[in-house]
Amino acid sequence: MFSFDTPPTPPTTREDDLAVLRLIRSRRVGPATFHRLIAEHGSATAALQALPDIAAAAGIDSYATCPEGVAQAELAAGRRAGARLIRHDSPDYPALLREIPDAPPILWVRGNLGALRRPMIGVIGARNASSLGLRMARGLSQGLAAAGVTVTAGLARGVDTAAHEATCEAGTVAMMAGGIDVIYPAENRALADRILVSGCLVTEQPPGLEPVARHFPARNRIVSGLSLGVVVIEAAHRSGTLITARFAAEQGREVMAVPGHPIDARASGCNALIRDGATLVRNAADVLAAVGLAAGAGGGTGGEVAGRDGGAGSATGPHQTDEASGGYSPSGRGRPRSSARAALGHPAGSAVSRPAASARSIGSAPPATSGPEDEAQPGPAPAGLALPERLLSLIGPSPTEEDSLIRDLGVSPAQLAPVILDLELAGRIQRLPGGRIALAA
Repeated sequence: MFSFDTPPTPPTTREDDLAVLRLIRSRRVGPATFHRLIAEHGSATAALQALPDIAAAAGIDSYATCPEGVAQAELAAGRRAGARLIRHDSPDYPALLREIPDAPPILWVRGNLGALRRPMIGVIGARNASSLGLRMARGLSQGLAAAGVTVTAGLARGVDTAAHEATCEAGTVAMMAGGIDVIYPAENRALADRILVSGCLVTEQPPGLEPVARHFPARNRIVSGLSLGVVVIEAAHRSGTLITARFAAEQGREVMAVPGHPIDARASGCNALIRDGATLVRNAADVLAAVGLAAGAGGGTGGEVAGRDGGAGSATGPHQTDEASGGYSPSGRGRPRSSARAALGHPAGSAVSRPAASARSIGSAPPATSGPEDEAQPGPAPAGLALPERLLSLIGPSPTEEDSLIRDLGVSPAQLAPVILDLELAGRIQRLPGGRIALAA
């Protein structure tokens, strides 16, 4: 009887998925450790075999890798949720995200993968955003979508929600802190369903996981990692939003911010970012110029970015912009990140006007003490407050149009009028010409 040396059968895709899942779900293995193990051992299977010996050499007794049954259960749960597993070595894995040192080894994705293949910009900001901030988020996001750019955010309340809502039809990417089947906050379940039509939901966490405080910064690094740059619209000085801005700077992404009124606490973080070197932006045209993208470079429809009512060089104050992208087209302000653009096939080399925001300067702001914790354990939603408090939460020192407040509050003019009068008589707000109101000085 003859004997032949039969070469080992290459692992199937399912076997690869199991090995990768077992490795990243093993105790004390995070994304950075995962990639180091793959680099040292060549495959997830080899790394799993080596892990117990590595743990023993580090003084960890009785180390056991993630059981195969646990990984199989996660794959089954993902399928039940209608999600697809994308590994870091898959051609469907976003090219920009693969560049960051702690890129997630796997992503669970539901929806249209096409949204992940276009250039992306992160639009982030306060959960308790003002009416002007929400208007800015909607208008800027719509302008970016019209230029063929995918808007990505974290599905949080406030600015994130406004950005997603404005770009559902074009396709938006919602980065989640928990499992792919756990919509947080729960009030955004209907929005998540709308996102799935043209865009997608993405997470690195296993299905069924309820998010806790530590998951939100991890999500934020992926929002910036997916993007050519991030735009901050309203952020307090100690806002968790600034964590994302710091990640973006450390990852070599463009950091952009919308200026706000100097005495509005919700604008202090944005103003500090601009002071420290972030690019000041007022509309989608400014954003496209900052990252070195021509209008329509993303391949979407309606690629030409044009304002509704602003001509070239039209003056705009803080948070005052048209609902689309504005008519101003800056020259010489782009500070593209060569590696980020190369990953998308865009040549580097645009005019430079001033130093980019460095990771050190962005990271020098006081650490956020209430951002992710507040997201994980939020107080009552603004809709649960009395109408006067809801109104006050939407306005600041900058004038806000009464019509915008009626829309954002979801009330009739007849319901809002007596509330405005009471607050005016109490000296808490002031009426201004043109049907606008602001907080009393």
